[in-house]
Amino acid sequence: MSKTYDTIPPRAVAFIGLGVMGYPMAGHLARAGHRVSVYNRSAAKAQAWVAEHGGASAPTPAAAAAGAELVFCCVGNDDDLRAVTLGEAGAFAGMAPGAIFVDHTTASAEVARELHATAAARGLPFVDAPVSGGQAGAVNGVLTVMCGGDEAPFEAMKPVAMAFARAVTRIGDSGAGQLAKMVNQIAIAGLVQGLAEAIAFGQHAGLDMPRVLDVIGKGAAQSWQMDNRGKTMVEGKFDFGFAVDWMRKDLGLVLDEGRRNGARLPVTALVDQFYAELQALGGQRWDTSSLIKRLR
Repeated sequence: MSKTYDTIPPRAVAFIGLGVMGYPMAGHLARAGHRVSVYNRSAAKAQAWVAEHGGASAPTPAAAAAGAELVFCCVGNDDDLRAVTLGEAGAFAGMAPGAIFVDHTTASAEVARELHATAAARGLPFVDAPVSGGQAGAVNGVLTVMCGGDEAPFEAMKPVAMAFARAVTRIGDSGAGQLAKMVNQIAIAGLVQGLAEAIAFGQHAGLDMPRVLDVIGKGAAQSWQMDNRGKTMVEGKFDFGFAVDWMRKDLGLVLDEGRRNGARLPVTALVDQFYAELQALGGQRWDTSSLIKRLR
C-alpha cells in the first residue's frame, strides 16, 4: 500500500525508538519531507534507518531532540519512557521551550500525567498518543492515534503525525489517550477469544470454516479480527502480527487501571490468563490470535 502525504511545510522532528512500530513511522515522516533525527537504544538500528531514509542519528535522546520542533517517541513501557525523557541525556534536556513531545508508547495513564507535569515545568507541551493498527498499520501509514493533552499542541502535532496515520483524534486531557488505548485492548481481547471459540466450535462440528467465515463475515459477526485473522486461525498460522507478550503488557496496564478506577473486567482478566498459558507454551511472540491453540 502506498501512502499519500498531505503537503505541509517541512518540520524539524526527532523520533526516539525504532522498533517494529517506530522504524516505519519515522520513515513516513522522512518521506513526507520532514527533517528527521533519530535515536535508538541499539545504535546499529538507527544507523540502518539513516542509510535507508536519510536524516541523522544521534547518540542520546537529548541530542536527537536538540533543535526539533516535535519529538516523537515509541518505546516499550513506562520505565523505557522515563529513561528516554528524563535526566541529562533525556529528550526533555535537549528540547527548546515550546517544542512538543508526542509519546506513541502504549504506557500507563499515570506516567503520561507524570511526564506531562514534568514537561510543563520546562515549558514543553506533552501529548500522550498511543496508536492502534499494529505493525501493518505502521508500515502502511494508516495508524489510528488516540491523544491526550492540551488542545494547542495537539493541533500543532496532528498534521505532522498524519504522515503515518489515517486518524489522529484528541480524546481529552493528559492520560486520556492512554485510557482510550486501554478501551481498545479490552475490546480486542474479548473479540479474539470469541472468534477463537467460534472457529474451534465450527471445526469440532466438521464445518468448512473458511466458507463459514466468508458467510458470517458479511453479517453482524464481522470484525477486523475476523477479516484479518480468521482464516490464519483456521490454518494455525501465528508467526506474525501483534505478539502475545505485547498484549500481556497492555492488559496488565488495563487491569492495573481497573483496580484504580473500580471498573470490573472479568472477561479481560480471564483472557489475560489465557495469554499467560500461551506464554508458558513458548508462544511469547505468537500473534494474539493464537488463543485458539488452547482450544485444540
